[in-house]
This record gives sequence, structure tokens and C-alpha cells, in this order.
Amino acid sequence: MEGLIGFIAFFAMVFGIAYVHYTTRNKERMALIEKGADASLFNTGKEGPKFTFVWGRFTLKVGMLFMGIAIGVIAGAILSSVSSMEEGVCYLSMIFFFGGLSLVLFYLIDRKNK
Repeated sequence: MEGLIGFIAFFAMVFGIAYVHYTTRNKERMALIEKGADASLFNTGKEGPKFTFVWGRFTLKVGMLFMGIAIGVIAGAILSSVSSMEEGVCYLSMIFFFGGLSLVLFYLIDRKNK
């Protein structure tokens, strides 16, 4: 029951923040229009899409992430058999470590190619 209340509170908070943001933005814009400000003020920084989705980069990122997770599982198994740490801790730490490492490597590769 507490989990349900937490989910409801979380979504209510997100809705409240979005509602306040959009109503405040609308009021600011209406006030500028009433004072006779130029409508081009609203278009600053929106000349064109700055983000273009490239399937090649996306598949490389996802592939590297999955390979990092797989290497993390293998390293977690090796670490749990060698050390006296708990098995769950070994697996989770290695999965997050190698998954994050693969994303850092993707960033370096992507930055080099640009």
C-alpha cells in the first residue's frame, strides 16, 4: 500500500511541476505580448533541430552497453568465486562498472569521430 501511495505522489509531483512551468511560461508570454514586445523573442535558440538521431551511433551505444553488461556478469562470477564477498554484490558491482565503462568508451569513440 505504501508503494502505491509513493507512485501516486511521484506522478502528482511531476504533473504539478509541469503544470506550474507551462502556466508560468504562458503568463510571461502573454504579458510580453500585451506590452507590445516583438514575438520573435520566443524563437531564440530554436532555428533548427540541434539533435539528430543517428541509428548507427545508437546501435553502437546499445551494443557496447550490452557487451559491457555481459563482461560484467562474467567478471562478477569470477569475483564471487575468488573473493569472500557476497554473490549479489559481486555481480551488481561488476555489471555497473563494466556497463559504465562501455558508455565512457562510446563517448570517447563518438567524440573522436566528430
